[in-house]
Amino acid sequence: MLLADRASAALGMAVELDEPHHAIVSMPVRDDMTNGFGLTHGGMVFSLADTAFAMACNDGDRVTVAAGADIAFLAPTRPGQTLTAEARLRAGGGRSRLYDVTVTDETGAVVAEFRGRSVTTRDQLA
Repeated sequence: MLLADRASAALGMAVELDEPHHAIVSMPVRDDMTNGFGLTHGGMVFSLADTAFAMACNDGDRVTVAAGADIAFLAPTRPGQTLTAEARLRAGGGRSRLYDVTVTDETGAVVAEFRGRSVTTRDQLA
């Protein structure tokens, strides 16, 4: 799935782990990813967490998409840092599932917590 994801590629994301219901994705923070305060834009952190969530969700032969997501920003980051998002299945069955994603910096400090809700469609993966 990530091979065709142009947004994640443009942000420099790299897959560290891709297993059923578990994924790890990293992203270096660049200068062009900052907000007006020189901190990593929250949308960039969300995008990283969302990508790890999507990777963890899509483990079968059907397309799985987000039904909703929330994020808590816990610490700021800056250009030059590397962020890593680890997504894991938390609960669910059938077509609906709940995933938790923890985003850390290069020291292992938690910078954000993301919770995503997924729904599996009837569409086949390409």
